[in-house]
Amino acid sequence: MDAPALILRIASRRDLGGVDALLARSYPKLLKADYPPSVMVTAVPLLARARPALLASGRYYVAEAPGEGIVGAGGWSFWSRQEGVAEVRHVAVDPPHTRRGVGRRLLETVLAEARRAGMTRVVCLATRTAVPFYEAVGFLAVAPVEIALAPGIGFEAMRMVRPL
Repeated sequence: MDAPALILRIASRRDLGGVDALLARSYPKLLKADYPPSVMVTAVPLLARARPALLASGRYYVAEAPGEGIVGAGGWSFWSRQEGVAEVRHVAVDPPHTRRGVGRRLLETVLAEARRAGMTRVVCLATRTAVPFYEAVGFLAVAPVEIALAPGIGFEAMRMVRPL
């Protein structure tokens, strides 16, 4: 099924509440099958928060469906470890809109904008759930990583990479 009529735009700090609501709807439901209950209770609430600085960066995008508000979001930032490398950040799609092209359209925008900014490669930390999505758009799995979210709270993800 094709993506609904979407409005894709650069996010701003005014979108904080809408992105927070999207992440709160998306992450718990979509990650539930791939992570144990302990992770869902401890780590997911820490992940499912919009990052104000990211929203204000000019490199984060929201997808709005007419009459529904924000149904997808995602962006990129400069990866601090290597020049010319971008990092995909906080991509999420509202569960009723998954497998309808929303995520792919957002990611295509993110990749195109990173390329336009001179980036030559992109990395991401994908949830277990998102690995097949990223592989389908040309990312290669590099290694599993444990993200420390707070003392004693970690989250397993997969480091992935793709040339631009």
